[in-house]
Amino acid sequence: MKKKIVILGSTSSIGKSLLSIIKKDKKNFKIELLTANTNYKDLIKQAKQFNVKNLIITDSESYKKSKIFYNGKKIKIFKNFDNLKTILPKKVNYVMSSISGIGGLLPTYKIIKHTKLIAIANKEAIICGWSLIRKELQRNKTKFIPVDSEHFSIFSLLQNQDERNIEKIYITASGGPFINLPKSKFKKIKLRDALKHPNWRMGKKITIDSATLMNKVFEVIEAKNIFNIDYKKIEILTHPKSYIHAIVKFEDGLTKILAHDPDMKIPIYNSLYFNENKNFKSKSLDFNILNNLNLKKVDLLKFPIVKILNNLPNHPSLFETILITVNDYLVYKFLDKKMNFKKLIYLIIKIIKLKEFQKYKKIKPKNIEDIYRLRGHVGSKLETLGI
Repeated sequence: MKKKIVILGSTSSIGKSLLSIIKKDKKNFKIELLTANTNYKDLIKQAKQFNVKNLIITDSESYKKSKIFYNGKKIKIFKNFDNLKTILPKKVNYVMSSISGIGGLLPTYKIIKHTKLIAIANKEAIICGWSLIRKELQRNKTKFIPVDSEHFSIFSLLQNQDERNIEKIYITASGGPFINLPKSKFKKIKLRDALKHPNWRMGKKITIDSATLMNKVFEVIEAKNIFNIDYKKIEILTHPKSYIHAIVKFEDGLTKILAHDPDMKIPIYNSLYFNENKNFKSKSLDFNILNNLNLKKVDLLKFPIVKILNNLPNHPSLFETILITVNDYLVYKFLDKKMNFKKLIYLIIKIIKLKEFQKYKKIKPKNIEDIYRLRGHVGSKLETLGI
């Protein structure tokens, strides 16, 4: 029987990687739904290629254009996620949530009741809304797999392990393009320099987060949420080759290390075929890298953003939404060349310390609307500050 699947954000890099995997094994899959925000032309092309009958396009203008671009009857195009019960009358086997940004939170939450297993690559859903998502997973008995290479690695290392036996989790960071750049030269960093990631091909926004190491701050928050452990048990290590993705030290004296090539297809493939023992054609072990892992603690003088972790609450709070929103706002200002790299880091650290924002460390999100409402408030506040 074919495995029925849904891909939220199928025109994203992760969505495209998943489709490239499915393409080689099409006889075993039936894609019930694909979604996108604005990229309707690629979405319709994907639907035709994989014989998908249902699409969701959430941007209103793109939705209207799609209805003109495609006027056939074989594909139904919807403008939001309100029709999921009609589109998916029975639970599918697998959902990939690969929508980028905070816009992926609500679709991720809504789709949980319609699937037996969900693989989540959307950072914002796990960072801002994990307490709500976890309850929805439990309520609907839906299994969850994290897709980020670091979290999938930790997830794999913890199989058949008691989480209370964890002494320390180490998440690795490539250090981005500035790992070897002297701190004295950070003043001269240009946008084009920050966009040159040495190992991964990613979107512009996530590439800048990698350059500041904010992406690792986010990944530590994700790990704390997913695996229900204190921040003090998680540490970041720089590892320029991106070959080791996670290390877990257990209280019984054992330490497990997970390595694979810097290729997102590997965790995606393993989430799709979880517990199926399918073969992925990968390269042989690179002993040159293994013999020189070059693992180091983060240089906090060069990457001061990592110090944000020292003042985050261990309980779920709306402050994570503040952090995501402030970072998003300022990174896009940097991408628009409205500020330099050094000012970007300075402002992120300064703004999240405002009393008006600090109070949200004590407030837990009650629903998805709380998160979106706060995001709008923060955005308005930043506009009034004239940043």
